[in-house]
Amino acid sequence: MTYFKTVMPPAVYYMLLSALGFALMAACVKGASEYGIPVLEIVAARAVVSLCISYIDIKRKRIDVWGQNKGLLIARGSVGAIALLCVYYAVTTLPLAEATIMQYTYPAFTALIALLFLKEKVQKATLLCIVLSLIGLVLMVQPTHEGSNLSSLPWLSVMAALAGALGSAIAYVLVRKLSQTEDSSVIIFYFPLIALPISVIFLGSDFVMPSTEALLLLILVGIFTQVGQVGLTKAMQTEYAGKVSAYAYVQVVFSVVLGFVFFDEIPPDLTWVGGGLIIMGALINVFWKR
Repeated sequence: MTYFKTVMPPAVYYMLLSALGFALMAACVKGASEYGIPVLEIVAARAVVSLCISYIDIKRKRIDVWGQNKGLLIARGSVGAIALLCVYYAVTTLPLAEATIMQYTYPAFTALIALLFLKEKVQKATLLCIVLSLIGLVLMVQPTHEGSNLSSLPWLSVMAALAGALGSAIAYVLVRKLSQTEDSSVIIFYFPLIALPISVIFLGSDFVMPSTEALLLLILVGIFTQVGQVGLTKAMQTEYAGKVSAYAYVQVVFSVVLGFVFFDEIPPDLTWVGGGLIIMGALINVFWKR
């Protein structure tokens, strides 16, 4: 254990924790939708749980809840809220693996945006990781569980997944920028602070009273989201945005497993090949200089 702590930066552990948290969150979102809960209601429930946890954490740290750079904090919360709506729509209308795969094109967007706006250099290890991961994504997304191809998936859902990926990339670069001046709890707090009123306003009269099982899933959505957000924010504070986001591809593997266990989604052989390439890319990114 000491050896791995020595050769692996803390950002890797935080990002793996984040990937697992977000994968479990997506599984709970899909499960809640099967109980007839609208996407906007799921977003609102997540925001309520995350808002409470973040506020308690800020008070525990005895820091200013509103932060210093309010403009960027609001921008991060707004972009993140829009991206979240797109991602949740994709998760509830696509198989879990496919939805996650298309969403996780965002590390490539993140590296590019970080290069343009943060002037962060894309290292060779990160570039190779992204290339291997994208090849893995192509292999995984080509055949679906029924043997059809990408064109058979709902076009609106595919566009929503890609829009969510782009929005996530912008939000994560903003997190990296804000991490230079803001506490991680404040950055996380602004996300549900913006997402809650947006989701409630647009939900309107479509509210559905959740059953006990659905309510538990909604609470878990908020809890696993917080785990993912904390891991992500801490990872962004300790590494370059483009480099650390490459590890997020591991969530694809987690989602394939969860989709199989909980939703009987059996991935084809090429999915496993693609997943292997993704893991290989992540390991190269970790051990390149070692």
